[in-house]
Amino acid sequence: MDKECNRRDFIKTSGIAVAGTIVLPSMLSGCVSGSPAPNPLVWGVEDYLNHFGITKPMIMEVIAEGLSKGGDYCDLYFQNSINNSVGLEDNSVNRAYSNISFGVGIRVLTGDQTGFSYTEEITPQAMKSAARTAANIANSSAKAAPTELSQRTFPNYYKIAQPWEEISISSKIPFLQTINDQIFALDNRIVKSNVFFSDNTSYVLFASSEGVLACDYQPMSNIYAFCVAEQNGRKEENGFNLSGRNDVNFYSVANLGRVAKEAVSRTILLFDAVTPKAGEMPVVLAAGSSGILLHEAIGHGMEADFNRRGESIFSDKIGKKVAESFVSIVDDGTVPNMRGSINMDDEGNPTQQTYMVENGTMTSYLHDRISARHYGVEPTGNGRRESFRHMPLPRMRNTYMLNGPHTKEEIIESVKYGIIAEAFTNGQVKIGAGDFTFYVKQGYLIEDGKITSPIKDVNIIGNGPRVLGDIVMVANDLEMSEGSWTCGKGGQGVPASMGQPTVKVSSITVGGINA
Repeated sequence: MDKECNRRDFIKTSGIAVAGTIVLPSMLSGCVSGSPAPNPLVWGVEDYLNHFGITKPMIMEVIAEGLSKGGDYCDLYFQNSINNSVGLEDNSVNRAYSNISFGVGIRVLTGDQTGFSYTEEITPQAMKSAARTAANIANSSAKAAPTELSQRTFPNYYKIAQPWEEISISSKIPFLQTINDQIFALDNRIVKSNVFFSDNTSYVLFASSEGVLACDYQPMSNIYAFCVAEQNGRKEENGFNLSGRNDVNFYSVANLGRVAKEAVSRTILLFDAVTPKAGEMPVVLAAGSSGILLHEAIGHGMEADFNRRGESIFSDKIGKKVAESFVSIVDDGTVPNMRGSINMDDEGNPTQQTYMVENGTMTSYLHDRISARHYGVEPTGNGRRESFRHMPLPRMRNTYMLNGPHTKEEIIESVKYGIIAEAFTNGQVKIGAGDFTFYVKQGYLIEDGKITSPIKDVNIIGNGPRVLGDIVMVANDLEMSEGSWTCGKGGQGVPASMGQPTVKVSSITVGGINA
């Protein structure tokens, strides 16, 4: 008789187990003998309960255990994450692996204090033991009883046609080969190519003592191309990547070609690059991925935990003017298929578009459950965690500036001497004060209102809140970055994205060559 196995049974009988992680030699193709696995894209909450091998009464018992020592609140975060990757270097596939992670994180709150534990064994005994560990944050008799569970549903912002679990590794290798072949064909100065593809799927089930029961199927994929070029004995290197909550249909001939062309053009451009003069000067931040500066130097300072503890320079800025009236900044989890989008946050709250700065005035922090309770507001859907092994923190999703009243052409023409920065790397930021240093990976000189030579070996040094106040022009060409950004905070990494229109900052310190 055909028998369907759940993911826990698969983990018990398959792969090489190392601390709860399975490393497989090839793509996980399912654990059903004789019949196709049910399509997870149409699963309901009962399917998720079956997937994790649990029941509602079991969850209620674990939550009650978490509240047994006087905690105010308890939640359970179940996650099954499946990651696959394959790499090609210099015309041959040289690595491929799959990784399965499976478990539950259990959190108990008492006021602002958090008790947390997790287990990779989803059995009543193991979960209750973990719940008792988390419950130790409190030290009195039980005060609250769990509310009966009721499903919470959300809009889907990453609709896909086919799960990554159905795509074999042999179907992905042509993506890499196509990009690799195009890279070498585009310019005879290319001497090395490295192409990498990964996909990830997370099954998430959330339950809380307040009766919330919610589930989400979260896809993610990323393709990256890196190349080295040589000219007259000098070598330059650069790359380009695309990432998002997409399925296999995203990797069209056009998108694969775009990856190859961008990787090559960004590399070859460096042979003509110059180093600008050092000093204070106007800096134009190009539309798109230069939004990383907005994310790092400004966005983190608006996460509510830093403000609740008084660590952020924005701690007293709600309701105050922080920028010109044409500057508005949002953090948005609802952008379709974007890397930082989420249907629900990792505390079971709906995602939303949150205005942090509206018409130059600071209007909101980014809240998780704890900070929202502290400030007496509703959570903004920003409680995020790396995995079931981590506690949620206030984290950004897709952070971007809205369009302004100017044009890119007007902005460029207004600069006598300065730079336009298109891509950054190797940034360092002091989140509290907002002081930053970023290396400009790609950009150009602006001379007498015209874009001239490409630049290299350039750092910009400044202060995020000051830069926010020094924005003097914002164009109407908003662009989101499609790169594979991962935001680090508190030892955790979560997928994020950012974007902005072309922006002119009146003055930033540029580290180049002496004048």
